[in-house]
Amino acid sequence: MNAIISLPSWLKVLIGAVCVVVIALIGSEMTSENTIQRVQAEADAAIAAEGGTGIVADFHTDQGWPTRHPELSGGENLDDDTRGRVARAVAAVRGVGGVHWAKGDRPRTEVEDVAEKGPYHCQRDVEALLSVRVIRFAQSSARIEESSGRLLDEVAEALKPCGGSIIAIAGHSDSVGDAQVNLRLSRERADAVRDALVERGLPRASLRTEGYGSARPVEGLDPTDPANRRIEFSVISIAPQVPTPVDTPDAG
Repeated sequence: MNAIISLPSWLKVLIGAVCVVVIALIGSEMTSENTIQRVQAEADAAIAAEGGTGIVADFHTDQGWPTRHPELSGGENLDDDTRGRVARAVAAVRGVGGVHWAKGDRPRTEVEDVAEKGPYHCQRDVEALLSVRVIRFAQSSARIEESSGRLLDEVAEALKPCGGSIIAIAGHSDSVGDAQVNLRLSRERADAVRDALVERGLPRASLRTEGYGSARPVEGLDPTDPANRRIEFSVISIAPQVPTPVDTPDAG
């Protein structure tokens, strides 16, 4: 006769909880991969439609994690106009959060190097930072966790070339819980990020904040997915600062 092992009730609860977590993680991973497969196929079609022969859109980070911010590479023999059209077409794909070119994927001219550092690229640089890391907040709070300090330092440095431009900071949440509470918290978190960037040298007058609560979930994600809790940046208008005689040493 086989012996029947009776487990303590607390152990049964623990085993059940572990199983739920494992199933949730597997489901989340499958959802992410399915989303990436869809945007990959649509990006490939967009590249082909724009004549981007040889250009590849990679929707994975260096660590192999799926990301909505693809890296474009290849197509070295294509002209800049074609490469620009391809990048815009991929960025327009539903679910894509922003694109950037792989560094060193072709020789650059001095003019291009200057443009790469200019205000036209600061949004792309910030999106690249936030594609693999997240600005973290204390639970149900707008207080930014200390562990996000280094990331905010890098975000501030990436945005500084946009001095004089209007930069929008948008807070988003998932749909879990009270909608009004989520809306208020998303606004407060956007404000907290703005204040942190001002402390790091960005002009407050250039920063605009807004909270959308759960009204704008990430394309392809369930509205309840925690990945919808996010901060996004966008350059509303690009107006590089022009030095005045006061700013310029020895100006006449």
